[in-house]
Amino acid sequence: MRKSASLSEYVKKKNGVPLGAKHSLRNMLHRSFGASSFARFWNFWNPIWSFYLTKFVTRPTSAHAPTWFAILLTFFISGLFHDLVISAFYQEIYLFFTPWFGFMSLVVVLTEKFNISYERHPWVIRAIVNGSFIVSSFGIVYVTMVF
Repeated sequence: MRKSASLSEYVKKKNGVPLGAKHSLRNMLHRSFGASSFARFWNFWNPIWSFYLTKFVTRPTSAHAPTWFAILLTFFISGLFHDLVISAFYQEIYLFFTPWFGFMSLVVVLTEKFNISYERHPWVIRAIVNGSFIVSSFGIVYVTMVF
């Protein structure tokens, strides 16, 4: 049986610096946007939130279902939690993050399936590509929901 990393160990592994360190946010952004693929982007994004999603959703699901399904479910649940927070704030039902995160999970699964990587490109190109995936998926979901 594999020992689970603590939150502090997990964050240090993802950010390269300990939890709460001075350059933690900078490292997260640099590693995320400079990732070699869109799936790797999510390996570095928000390590505190991903620690809990991995521990309570991704790992248990992937033990009983295909990895692609665990990824879709994890993004879906993350979107639901984001929508719950916004809904509580505005005191009305809000559903935008769930479909947006669901769409991004499809991009993650497909880029993994087809082994799409841009690791040979400079950091700035990788950042543009990763940012483009986020912005374009946002736009597609937004336009779909408005019309």
